[in-house]
Amino acid sequence: MASYTVLAWNRGRQMELMHRATSFAALGFLTLVPLLILVAAADPASGQGFARWLGQGLGVSASSQQQIQELFGRPGQALQRTTAFGLAALAAFGLTFGAAVQTGYERVWELPTARWHTMWRHVVWLAVLVVFLVVFVNTPVTSDSLIELTLVTIGDLIGTFLFFWWSQHVLLAGRVRWRALMPGAVAIALGLLGLRVFSRVVFSPLIASNAVTYGPFGTVLVLQSWLVGVGFVVYGGALVGRLFHEHRTHLRLNRVLAAGPAPAPDPAPGAEDG
Repeated sequence: MASYTVLAWNRGRQMELMHRATSFAALGFLTLVPLLILVAAADPASGQGFARWLGQGLGVSASSQQQIQELFGRPGQALQRTTAFGLAALAAFGLTFGAAVQTGYERVWELPTARWHTMWRHVVWLAVLVVFLVVFVNTPVTSDSLIELTLVTIGDLIGTFLFFWWSQHVLLAGRVRWRALMPGAVAIALGLLGLRVFSRVVFSPLIASNAVTYGPFGTVLVLQSWLVGVGFVVYGGALVGRLFHEHRTHLRLNRVLAAGPAPAPDPAPGAEDG
């Protein structure tokens, strides 16, 4: 176990895991926040809009939810103040965000950079990501029932697993088999669930306290820290998945070698005659 921990640590250093998680947070804040604000403003049924979405994703308390709401203001104003230049910048940052995630997965699997004509995959991935986030944060638990909470949690896990399983495949342009990508998707789904629980315990009170101490800037710092955690899980989970796949492949190869060569078939009756 210790050897695999050291191996994971060394692989993480080689691919600059923490640096990529920080870049994920920066690009995610520049891309997803404005994009989801626009989607929330265009959706008349979105209620409190993006702030409610973000609070649901973090799993924060009601008081921290109010701080987020004050930070992002009323979503209905977003469409009125959006310019053509802003939309163009948002599209450019969106493509850069998809490219950054793709590069991170390529470093995990030690693959060369994909060719330029695969950029359409970034557009498709970003569109599906927005749909996934909208569906995820608009399915809140409406009661304290343990059964409902369990069912919603299982549904979130399955949805997150399927999304990141597909994400790795589409961003890597199909260069890694689905079966090899499955452990990474499982690790990412479980990691994001753990991060959500951690956010409820740690980030939720931090949002409330930082809002009093530093104002809206304190809330932004907490949100950025949370996005760094998301990036760490997105890349680190894929790395853990690759190490698990290699370990499983190594065990399978050892079993084949330990079994030895297959015995030669018996000659057919009469084969030695004549």
